[in-house]
Amino acid sequence: MSTEVDAVVVGTGPNGLAAAVTLARAGLSVQVFEAQPTIGGGARTLDLGLAPGITHDICSAVHPLAISSPFFVDFDLRARGMELTTPDISYAQPLDGKPAALAFHDLAETVDHLGAAGPEWHRFFAPLLERVDDAIWLSLGDKRSVPETLRDVPGIANVVKFGLRLLSQASPAWNIPLSHESTQSLFTGVAAHAIGGLPGMGTAATATMLSTVAHAAGWPSPIGGSQVIIDHLVADLEAHGGTVTADARIEHVSNMPAARAYLLDTSALGAAQIFSGLLPTHVDRALRGFRQGNAAAKVDFVLNGPVPWADPNVNRAGTIHVGGTRAQMAAAEADVMNGRMPEHPVCLVSDPTIFDPTREVNGLRPLWTYCHVPFDCPLDPAEYIIRQMERFAPGFRDTIVAYNSIPASEMAGHNQNYIGGDIATGVVSFYRMMARPRTSWDNYSLGVPGAYLCSAATPPAPGVHGMNGWFAARRALKNRFGISEAPSLSPQA
Repeated sequence: MSTEVDAVVVGTGPNGLAAAVTLARAGLSVQVFEAQPTIGGGARTLDLGLAPGITHDICSAVHPLAISSPFFVDFDLRARGMELTTPDISYAQPLDGKPAALAFHDLAETVDHLGAAGPEWHRFFAPLLERVDDAIWLSLGDKRSVPETLRDVPGIANVVKFGLRLLSQASPAWNIPLSHESTQSLFTGVAAHAIGGLPGMGTAATATMLSTVAHAAGWPSPIGGSQVIIDHLVADLEAHGGTVTADARIEHVSNMPAARAYLLDTSALGAAQIFSGLLPTHVDRALRGFRQGNAAAKVDFVLNGPVPWADPNVNRAGTIHVGGTRAQMAAAEADVMNGRMPEHPVCLVSDPTIFDPTREVNGLRPLWTYCHVPFDCPLDPAEYIIRQMERFAPGFRDTIVAYNSIPASEMAGHNQNYIGGDIATGVVSFYRMMARPRTSWDNYSLGVPGAYLCSAATPPAPGVHGMNGWFAARRALKNRFGISEAPSLSPQA
């Protein structure tokens, strides 16, 4: 078959670009298409026109896995000149009428801060930090192979340690190992990142891994915003001969150049539409039937000063989980699961100016927030988030200069993958971390020779880690081009 290019990638999110970089570094010609006028998917930083010079991270803002995932460890953003700031406090959990619970980068400092609750936090995480790469690989593997790091006796032991902790926080008995309000709320705030049932296997797995990383590499943010990660990926791709075309929506494979491999950083539904009429019936049905998860609704604020948290220590944290106690967050997420808008939704907040002074312009600063809402919820989230902020930061409303609010029902307008506000590109349950987006030994194959799905709709899970794209690209290299050894991603290679 005559081809115009070796591989075509659709979508320029971190996974699409991870796949493109991997293919290009193997010596293939690669062409990437992006539907939006700007490149980056969920890792873009844009001027929303709210105030001169103020930019906002439109989806992801804090990046625990941009230096910890195996893909990015090899790619090595820091060696490429990217500046990251890692706060002393990875995340904070404000509590009503009392000091906030704080998770410091340093485990010992966290234990000391937690006082009487400190020993149980230490018992939970210290064993996982002995070989933190095991926890990362267990969480970010393709769920089909066993990495070398987990094949020795200590690795197997760490799998058991990780599994036992995960199970303890996925059951109704989750208050036994973490019995204090401070430790419970700290863990649950991280678990809520998965926007699922609390307790649950998917949410517990997310929290166990991300909290472990918080005490290892920390939860850093790029100086200049998330876009810097994308810029480095694009620069490497172009240095190896790849090209990127923005504002180029792909409706069907017939709209693309002829290629030996197609990798789609799209939703499962988007993949089914692009290969409409070509997929095996059972694959098409599974992709179209892959259930969407719960949703996020986004509000980007411009403030005239720092958030006036009741506990000033919260302003030292890179990420703030706003939802109160474990019971309050579990109730809010249960409402979301049942299609109801919670009166006090779980919110995620980050003030990038605290750690990156370049983000402040003329005394104004961005504030990144979103809250959890039912799928495709049309409600404006702004007032819900403002009320939650006022609850823990009295006077917050008076710091607001401007804001841009996006209901869940409109989130797909700036990223096709976020159908109905589902920023995870499909439900995140323990089963759906394994069978993502369908039950198959090869979750990346679309059942058509050379066609692969490489988005967050595949294993391991959502997040800015590049692993979905890297796994899909490695399969394409082996099966379509006979290249078994993955290329080095090192800046020196």
